[in-house]
Amino acid sequence: MPRIAIQATGLTKWFGEGEARTYAVRDVSFDAYFGEMLYVVGPSGSGKTTMLSMISGILRPNAGKVMVEGTDIWSLSDNALAAFRLHKIGFVFQDYHLFPRLTTAENVAIPLILQNRDWDEAMDEAMHDLEVVGLKDKAPLPPVKLSGGEQQRVAIARAIVSRPDIMIFDEPTASLDGETGRTIVSFVRQHVLTDQRCIVMVTHDARIYEFADRIAKMEDGRLTGTEREKLDA
Repeated sequence: MPRIAIQATGLTKWFGEGEARTYAVRDVSFDAYFGEMLYVVGPSGSGKTTMLSMISGILRPNAGKVMVEGTDIWSLSDNALAAFRLHKIGFVFQDYHLFPRLTTAENVAIPLILQNRDWDEAMDEAMHDLEVVGLKDKAPLPPVKLSGGEQQRVAIARAIVSRPDIMIFDEPTASLDGETGRTIVSFVRQHVLTDQRCIVMVTHDARIYEFADRIAKMEDGRLTGTEREKLDA
């Protein structure tokens, strides 16, 4: 049986109080497994990104529990949670979040620098992962000199440089054309996903559904359907 990477139970998040209270996520429970790419899909405003923020240790739920590799992440102190995220979870955002004044290689090395790794060692690792994503020749360039697809690949290299077990993708193709988006997700499927890694991806891009192992649907803050097996291409 596949090993559980993330176990979310009864996740609930609201904003405001009293009559002004608005629920973003209501009583969401699911498991994600090592070796799989799990999509969370649904219309804008359905609670996908809020749920993603809770399972990745960014946004504290009002109720519920998140176990990541057996650790109850919201029972950790702020410092312990920050360290856990830094070592265990890699993030890839739709807007890349690259630093314009740093080179491509320096952007990739950031997580290792934050872990107090030696500069030369961090840059060597960054160069290795830029080669993995096919951008070693772009290492000295600033992000502004790269295309959207290349910037997304840099963001992926940065997310994997610390060898996290959990990878979180938030709308990774939203800023890309269809062909580039499919190329990026196909690359992730072939080169980033392993038996020892779990990928959770929030998307509403039906063009990339074929790359998922399972799909969970959200609407109005709830999971509205069971997670399905991989769709036929």
